[in-house]
Amino acid sequence: MDTKELLKKVRKIEIKTRRLSDHIFGGEYHSTFKGRGMTFSEVRKYQFGDDVRSIDWNVTAKYNEPFVKVFEEERELTMMLVVDVSGSEFFGTQSQFKKEVITEIAATLAFSATQNNDKIGLLMFSDQIENYIPPKKGKSHVLRIIRELIEFKPKSKKTDIGKGLKYLSNVMKKKAIVFVLSDFIGDDYQQTLKITGNKHDVTGIRVYDQREKEIPNLGLVQMLDEETNEYITVNTGSKSVRRSYTDHYLDRVKYFEESFKLSGSGVINTRVDESYVKKLLGYFKRRG
Repeated sequence: MDTKELLKKVRKIEIKTRRLSDHIFGGEYHSTFKGRGMTFSEVRKYQFGDDVRSIDWNVTAKYNEPFVKVFEEERELTMMLVVDVSGSEFFGTQSQFKKEVITEIAATLAFSATQNNDKIGLLMFSDQIENYIPPKKGKSHVLRIIRELIEFKPKSKKTDIGKGLKYLSNVMKKKAIVFVLSDFIGDDYQQTLKITGNKHDVTGIRVYDQREKEIPNLGLVQMLDEETNEYITVNTGSKSVRRSYTDHYLDRVKYFEESFKLSGSGVINTRVDESYVKKLLGYFKRRG
């Protein structure tokens, strides 16, 4: 892609997603997340009227009299966009690839955070860490993130969600608002997500295509696995093959939803041909 074409694409996404974040998500994002970031400041002796839930039991036991934790509200927050760039994101039977929808959602969220003067960072992963842009403020920084999402060519096509989450926990020392954008066709990330969810405010946004759920009966078909780059011949005429394929897909969806629920994290499911605007707005309102 030449520079002119890239800038045109960036501008197109900016116009669409900025309008959404300005008119719809700015206020909703603000009421959902602003003021939730609290940092520990100090302990002091308990005073009449203090919330008993803020008692620091370790210090209380040490000095044999009640002490409470004092917190400060964080005036600015940090949003981290954790984006799956593996081969399966380049799939789409509708008007858009999953990757394109993920880019639009990420841009919308980034502009919403910018309105609140928050920092935004980007972490791109496959089965390795592909790219990391540390959190910064400002429109030019958001445009850089959008450029990366459009143009970046990953080294690997495979997926390891746990590896992305583990890297995030290592680089982000302070609490952040984290959006993980993926199709979540993977497993073995439940424990890592639990650790990340204890530290950060995490939401998983699953972007999927309706054709991923089941294979139509087309007889013998050669299929390319985008992540392994291997061709396999599949007998789609077999009911058991089709059922096995659907069961495997549903298992992955169940694992995604259960993992995020167990870690206390939020979940959004959006199909490529659905309005992600309604899904995001509904989620913000439920949480606000």
